[in-house]
Amino acid sequence: MAIVKTASSADTCPILVVPYMWIGDFVRCHSVVKVLNARWPHRPIDVLTTTRCEPLLRYMPGVRKGITVDLPRRKVALLQHKALGDRLAAENYATVLVMPRTWKSALAPFLAGIPERVGFVGEARFGLINDLRWGESKLPRMIDRCGALALPNEAILPTEWPLPALVVPKAEVAEWRNKQDLASSGLVVALAPGAVGPSKRWPASAYADIARRLSADGIAVWLLGGPEEHSLASEIARAGGSDVHNLTGPDLRNAIVALAAANAAISNDSGLLHVAAALGTPSIGIFGPTSPWHWAPLNPLAATIESTIPLACRPCHKPICHLEHHRCMNDIPASEVLKATYEALKIAAAANV
Repeated sequence: MAIVKTASSADTCPILVVPYMWIGDFVRCHSVVKVLNARWPHRPIDVLTTTRCEPLLRYMPGVRKGITVDLPRRKVALLQHKALGDRLAAENYATVLVMPRTWKSALAPFLAGIPERVGFVGEARFGLINDLRWGESKLPRMIDRCGALALPNEAILPTEWPLPALVVPKAEVAEWRNKQDLASSGLVVALAPGAVGPSKRWPASAYADIARRLSADGIAVWLLGGPEEHSLASEIARAGGSDVHNLTGPDLRNAIVALAAANAAISNDSGLLHVAAALGTPSIGIFGPTSPWHWAPLNPLAATIESTIPLACRPCHKPICHLEHHRCMNDIPASEVLKATYEALKIAAAANV
C-alpha cells in the first residue's frame, strides 16, 4: 500500500466526495460530509453528482459545490472519463473519497492526479486507489462503509454517525406553493409510492385507500416521484378524490420542496424516504422485503411499518417477488399505516406549537 500523507486539521486543500448516485445513498452521504467538516474544518467539500441528484446539494449544508456529470452506466467511455479528469484536475483537489467499489468510479480521480485517493479495494483497483481500505464486507451497513472512508485507516467507527440534514428555506417553500397553486393552509400528507423494483412497492390500491381516507378528512394529499411513477400516481389520484394532487415529474427539487412543505410523509423503502427524514418531516417508512436496520434512513422515522407475519423469504433483495405472493407488502393493512400517519401529524402539530 502506498504511503499517503494525511492533511492536518488546518489544511485548506479541497476534498472531493464520489458518492453512490442513488437518491437515498446520496442523502446518506451528508453524514460523511459532516464527518469531513469536523475533521478538517477549513477544507472545502465538493461532491460529484449526476443531474438527477444535483438538486439535493442545494439544500446540503457543508458542501461547497457539486461537480455535475452524467457518465454512461454500462460502458467505460474513456473519453468522457478523461474529460471529467481534466475538470477535476483544474479544481486542485488534494483528497478524494471514492465510495462506489467499481473500477471506473476511480478512473477520473486517477486521471486527474488527485494525490490522495481513498477507497475500498473493490474491483482490484490497485494504483487507481492509493489509500486502499480492506474489510468492507465486515461492515453490513452502507453508512459504515461510506463513513469509514472519511476517517483514518483502521479507525474505530462511531456507534452513531451525524445525521443527514437537508435545509429548505421557508421562503422557498412558500414561493413553490404559490407557483403550484397549493398555498392552502390545511394539513398535507405526501405519498411516495415508487421504489426501485416492484417488490419494494406497497400496492397502489393500498395507497389509494390511504389517499381516499385522508382526503375525506380534509387532508390534502400530494403524490411525489419521478417520471417513471407518473402513471402509478395518476392511478392513485383518480381513486383518491379531488384533493389528491399528482406532483410527479423529472425535477427532484419539486419533491424535495414538497416534502419540506408537507406535515407528514408516507413512503416505501426509497430515496424519497431518506429525503423526507433528512428534512425532519415526520415520516412513515413501509418496509417489505428489505431490512430497516440495513436500509432505513439514519434519521429517526415517525414509524417503521413491516408485515407482522413471519416470512422465511425476508430479507430479500429481488426486484420482483420470486415466490409471486408478495406477502411482505400485500399483508400490510392500510389501517395500520393510516394510524401511524395520524400519530405523525400529532408530532408535527406539537413541533409547531
